[in-house]
Amino acid sequence: MNNLLLQNLIGSTVHMVGIGGISMSGLCEILLNMGIQITGSDEKNSPTIERLKQKKIPVFLKQEPSNITDQKLVVYTAAMNYNHPELEAARQKGIPVIDRAALLGEIMKIYEKSISVAGTHGKTTTTSMISSCLIESDDDPTVHIGGILDSIGGTTRIGNSPYFVTEACEYKDSFLKFHPYMAIILNMEQDHLDYFRDLDHIYESFSRFAGQLSPKGILIANVDDERVARLTEHVGCRSVTYGLTSPKATWSARNISFDENGLASFNVVHNKRSLQRIKLSIPGLHNVSNSLACYAACYSLGIPVEMIRAGLRKFTGTHRRFEHKGTVDGIRVVDDYAHHPTEVIATLKAAKSCARAKVLCVFQPHTYTRTYELMNQFSKAFTMADKVYLTDIYAAREKDTGLIHSSQLAQSINQVMNNAVYISSFKDIVDQLIRDASPGDMILTMGAGDVNRVGELFVQEKKIRAVG
Repeated sequence: MNNLLLQNLIGSTVHMVGIGGISMSGLCEILLNMGIQITGSDEKNSPTIERLKQKKIPVFLKQEPSNITDQKLVVYTAAMNYNHPELEAARQKGIPVIDRAALLGEIMKIYEKSISVAGTHGKTTTTSMISSCLIESDDDPTVHIGGILDSIGGTTRIGNSPYFVTEACEYKDSFLKFHPYMAIILNMEQDHLDYFRDLDHIYESFSRFAGQLSPKGILIANVDDERVARLTEHVGCRSVTYGLTSPKATWSARNISFDENGLASFNVVHNKRSLQRIKLSIPGLHNVSNSLACYAACYSLGIPVEMIRAGLRKFTGTHRRFEHKGTVDGIRVVDDYAHHPTEVIATLKAAKSCARAKVLCVFQPHTYTRTYELMNQFSKAFTMADKVYLTDIYAAREKDTGLIHSSQLAQSINQVMNNAVYISSFKDIVDQLIRDASPGDMILTMGAGDVNRVGELFVQEKKIRAVG
């Protein structure tokens, strides 16, 4: 191991504040594999925490200073308050405190071929695609993603090779703690406006991230996005471009077709020469773009094209990314993590391509800041839904200041489509869906909070009523 910080922690204990988070829990697995002991705390129990307890990790469900004892390092999530009692206790004891991204950046230093996937949308899917291709080619990568991937048994895979594949989140400039061998930038849009001033501020952050690549590194860039294309003009390493529409793209897709389930087939084109035709196992045009990013990255790493094609074909998606939750009485229930207007549009387009009849969309806005700042975009994002059911805003790391409410978003959508209704209770939404949905319809739940429960409750309730 060539990382002094982590080497010095072997045999010692690291405390994870917010250990139940999807990334934090995955990092625990990596640290445990290195011989580092873990303690952790969180505000409430969860299936993730129960799994960690099964690994003999002590988890405190009350976050307080007494949880900090003789640990050698304390790690916290970006959403954590600086004055959190456990962080204060660690500082008072002289224990180093770093955030999740800093720890991930330290872990990446161990790997010669670290790969970071950045962008406003598509990070989890594209990271998972690349992982699937590397596994298919027997390259045995270590993988850390922000979603659950069944093929690796969760969020994290421990490999034994130079490859480390992970997402790179821009929130609070987290990805500036990474210095990868390869960076993939998928897109760049307004988001996380509780931290970034505007799109120029976001571009500045991405530009700094790309600028951290070494001269021997590789940037994979989506030149359909004007701002991402601009980045390629200023980096000091090799740039590999891809896109569906840009004439500047080195990698592109031609003769795209979709089957009755919305799954795409297309020719992969490199420097205007068709290499092969591939078929995806996840729906949507946006995933054609994501798969091109994966293809360009893997080809640049020297992965054989047949292995790339097979890896993409075998990839069936991660949890909460157009995830099939069940079919009952001919009504299909799908859940997706979409919580940004562009993601909503792409997901609804994918839904329309494979729905037999109506698409009934249940949307849970995520954070007050995002909902307020992007209200205009959200109001126009649901035109492909036959009906929209809005539930309360999921606060996540924020507090309700009274500035915005889901009922206001419903009114804004109705000025465009007149197809939205605000219903606060999940149970009441399920009752309304049971009245509204017919065989052939698709119920699509969207949001980064707990809106997936609506689909699960719908399936349960329909089965109960069928028996009753």
